[in-house]
Amino acid sequence: MSPPEGGGPGDRRAADRAAGRAKMEEVYGFSVDPDQVPGDYVSMTVDHLFGEIWTRPGLSIRDRRLATIGVLAALGQGPLVEIQFQSALARGELDEAQIREMVVHLAHYVGWPLSTSVNEVAERVIARHQRDEQPATPRGTVAAGGPDERTGDERTGDETGDETGDERA
Repeated sequence: MSPPEGGGPGDRRAADRAAGRAKMEEVYGFSVDPDQVPGDYVSMTVDHLFGEIWTRPGLSIRDRRLATIGVLAALGQGPLVEIQFQSALARGELDEAQIREMVVHLAHYVGWPLSTSVNEVAERVIARHQRDEQPATPRGTVAAGGPDERTGDERTGDETGDETGDERA
């Protein structure tokens, strides 16, 4: 007897695995090889959740992420919300203002105690994103504000070589 059209169950599993790993990489910027992790949990996550559910038509990754963030916030899952916010920023699905607005919106549905941890996560992700996005200070210039690492003196902005002291120059 020949296998059903499209291959046997092993072919379907391999296709789901490949699709799941690719979608997981697209959604989060990383993937997990279920063959390297004991047990069935990671296999089911990659093969079913990412290989079959996240790949379905009808909702964009952003739409799915917004729904996921809402559920995670309602469940008080701050560490998982952090992964979602970080990935949304990295993929350009949400900007900093939109993340903050999500926290305000969710607070009215999940309650203040749960939204407090979501807000803490949001601000941590935004701070990390801002730090990672900061342009390097050109050699020979000193950024205004805070002590100069070389002298310990407070910076005023005049150290950039601009005679007016205007940092926008």
